[in-house]
Amino acid sequence: MDLIVTATAQGLLWGMMALGIFITYRILDLPDMTAEGSFPLGAAVCAQLIISGVNPLVATASAFVIGALAGAITGFLITKAHIPGLLAGILTMTGLYSINLRIMGRANLSLLGEEKVTDLFKRFTLPSQFDTIFMGIIIVVSVITLLVLFFKTELGQAVIATGDNEKMARSLGISTNQTKILGLMLSNGLISAAGALIAQDNGYADISMGIGTIVIGLASVIIGEVIFGNLSFVNRLICVILGAIIYRFIIMFVLLIGLQPNDLKLISAIILAVCLALPSIRTKYNLNFFQKKELL
Repeated sequence: MDLIVTATAQGLLWGMMALGIFITYRILDLPDMTAEGSFPLGAAVCAQLIISGVNPLVATASAFVIGALAGAITGFLITKAHIPGLLAGILTMTGLYSINLRIMGRANLSLLGEEKVTDLFKRFTLPSQFDTIFMGIIIVVSVITLLVLFFKTELGQAVIATGDNEKMARSLGISTNQTKILGLMLSNGLISAAGALIAQDNGYADISMGIGTIVIGLASVIIGEVIFGNLSFVNRLICVILGAIIYRFIIMFVLLIGLQPNDLKLISAIILAVCLALPSIRTKYNLNFFQKKELL
């Protein structure tokens, strides 16, 4: 039971990171590697601020802002320097490694004994890890609500149009450079904030905690899409969260059957490869036909 609760709590927090991945890979249609740098960036900024006595809510919000700035750098490299998206993300990710080390001052920062966001829910005297689940649900519902409201606005629709057909969007008078930068800022802001929350939940921030972030996020997105199929935009966001929770359950299962924690990256890659192949397999063998999904 404890393992199930822990996996659910972790899945909710990682789900926020998966929502950021969803924005770049599904809405903007950009292969953004910045996530592997912005995720530990959020953890580093949040941990350093908390240790300095800053309120954990303010520290987490600051992580979102700093992550958005990292996304803006990638967006600038893509739109102004005309560097391919994949390479631009790698350049930002590489630079952020040194920045994260400078922020933390060392490779690892402990948050033991410090006030964290989860401490705000201890007044409800919830069972172990249920405070994290409660916090995760509140955050996930709030983020999904804000994303839905944003993408229903004219600006949000412009971001969607940019990812769907950039040439058509440009012909309609949309500044696709601005919408790309905005989408990358929103994505990496969420990813960075997720890093801050996970660092608080784990009790430490580590320079290497961003390794494999892209794989985990993509696996969460693909698992949700493969299992739940054709859905509306709101339900797709919810399924991204459910995909993240299912992914944590899969990881929990493979650990229970005796595999080593050192194998987790390999397992994550295999899970993602299988999930990516499933739609093609289903279509090929007429098991299930995926229709084009409408974002809104």
